[in-house]
Amino acid sequence: MVKVTFIHSDGREETVDGRVGDSVMATALANDVEGIVGECGGSMMCATCHCYVDDGWSERSGDRMDGEEDMLDCAASELRPTSRLSCQIKLSEGLSGLVVYLPEAQL
Repeated sequence: MVKVTFIHSDGREETVDGRVGDSVMATALANDVEGIVGECGGSMMCATCHCYVDDGWSERSGDRMDGEEDMLDCAASELRPTSRLSCQIKLSEGLSGLVVYLPEAQL
């Protein structure tokens, strides 16, 4: 199992178990994490799974996928350099302990 910690906009932390190969979004949905909607089911057609990767994990979580930056620019609010679509971050053993912050609201 891969541990992922979601930090809500109010500062509340929620650590859940994910499976290698699953996305951060799928992990959030499987564990009923509030703040990740995933309206499009992970097909990168919305930004309702927007998150901010913790600075310490940014490099390990990989670069934005083709089209991800465009989707974030058009559909997400309060973008930061570490903004990602959680549907595009695939879990691996090397990401165990990953920390992501959730925006105040998903658009």
